[in-house]
Amino acid sequence: MGQRNQVIIDALKQSHLFTRLTDVQLDRVYRHSQVVQLEEGQLLFAQGEDVTNFYLVLSGKMKLYRVSPDGQEKIIEIVPQGGLFAEALMFMDQPHYPVSSAALSATTVIGIDANDFKDMLRDSVETCLLLLGNMSFRLRQLVHEIDTLTLHSGTCRVASYLLQHAPDDRESFELDTAKGVIAARLSVKPETFSRIIKNLRGEGVISIDGSKITIHNRDALKEYSLV
Repeated sequence: MGQRNQVIIDALKQSHLFTRLTDVQLDRVYRHSQVVQLEEGQLLFAQGEDVTNFYLVLSGKMKLYRVSPDGQEKIIEIVPQGGLFAEALMFMDQPHYPVSSAALSATTVIGIDANDFKDMLRDSVETCLLLLGNMSFRLRQLVHEIDTLTLHSGTCRVASYLLQHAPDDRESFELDTAKGVIAARLSVKPETFSRIIKNLRGEGVISIDGSKITIHNRDALKEYSLV
């Protein structure tokens, strides 16, 4: 097996959905997959297209989004390296992608044949349970996100985002996603996001240098995240 093929196999093994597959099942998933390389901004699939694959992000990051009738883009999810997306759609009677997906940076994804994977599930109760567990976890995340977006202030959302992306072992980290994209993900206007960051900086909670964020008072930031 070539080095590139082994990289793909290793990436599949590290995903919780595939980690307990037998070697035979894993080889089947690999044989029915394809690697897609995307440039920043390149579309992977558009809302309404027929579902053919679900995806694992090998490197880079993807955004899942919908466009409103007035042309406003709403980012539903940012999928980082190692993340899965569109896996639940294989069970729909009329499977169409409910969102569009595009690369936020130079990104490589593994496309996994949804129909073949569904056929494989019929022979594996354990794999079905793993997938159900994954979908349940994603559902809990979405419910929590809906609560956050509808019940909490913009400052709370921004503070929570910073805490979620700040490493536990150091105070400084890079915002590796454009601020406009983060603002859209948090359902705040870019100018509102900038104002919140400015306020947090003015109160000495954080400082910012380009894309580098330094947290000076983590306890205060946690307080803001609970407002």
